[in-house]
Amino acid sequence: MSPLLVAAITGFVSGLLLSIPVGPINLTILNEGARRGFKWAALIGAGATAMEIVYCFIAFTGFSALLQTRYIKAAMEIFTLVFLTCLGVKFLLAKSAGERRLRLGKAADRFETRFQEKVHPHSAFMTGMVRVMGNVGVLVFWIFLANYFISHEWVTPNWSGKLACVGGAGLGIGLWFFGLSWGVSLGHGKFTEKTLLKMERISGASLLALALIHAFTLVWQVMHHKF
Repeated sequence: MSPLLVAAITGFVSGLLLSIPVGPINLTILNEGARRGFKWAALIGAGATAMEIVYCFIAFTGFSALLQTRYIKAAMEIFTLVFLTCLGVKFLLAKSAGERRLRLGKAADRFETRFQEKVHPHSAFMTGMVRVMGNVGVLVFWIFLANYFISHEWVTPNWSGKLACVGGAGLGIGLWFFGLSWGVSLGHGKFTEKTLLKMERISGASLLALALIHAFTLVWQVMHHKF
C-alpha cells in the first residue's frame, strides 16, 4: 500500500478504536440522544470531533521534531510502551462510566472544571468542542500516538503523511460519534453504559496487544543494536 493510505488507515483505526471507551462525550451523547434526538447528539459529536482533530494536528505537526533526537526517541519508545500498557489495563478493567481516557492529576481536573464553568457553551456543537478542549489529556494522548506511529513508520514524517493520518483519525472519530448518536436515538435502549463498557474492555485488550507487539519490537531493536 502507498504510505498515504497506510497513514490514513492508521489514523482511522486509532481514532475509531480510541473513541469507544466510555467518557464524558459518549455519556453526553447517550443522555442527550435519548432525550433530544439524533440531531442534537450528532452535533455534540461533531464538536468533539472537530476539537480532537485540532489536538491531533497539533500533536503531529508541533512535536514531531522531538523525534529527530536519538536519545529522546529512545526514551519516548519506552514511555510509549508504559503508556499503552497502562491505558490498556485501565480500559480492560474499567468498572464505571464517565472516566477520562487519560488523567493528568487533580490540577488538570480542576483546570477542566473551571474552564467549562467559564465558557458556558449554549449549543450542542460547542458543548462537544468545549468538553474536549478543556481536557489537556487529549493532547498528551495524541502526542504519544504521534510518536508511536512516526517512529514505526506507519506515518511518514512529512506534511502529506501527517495530514493523511489526521484526516483518517477525524473520519474514525466522527464515524463513531455519528453511529453512536444514530444508535441511541433509534436503538430503543440498545446502547447503554453497560454496552459501552464491554466495548471499552475490547478496546483495552487491543491496546494491550499493541503494547505487547511494541515490547517485542523494542527487544528486537536492542538485540540488533538499533538503539
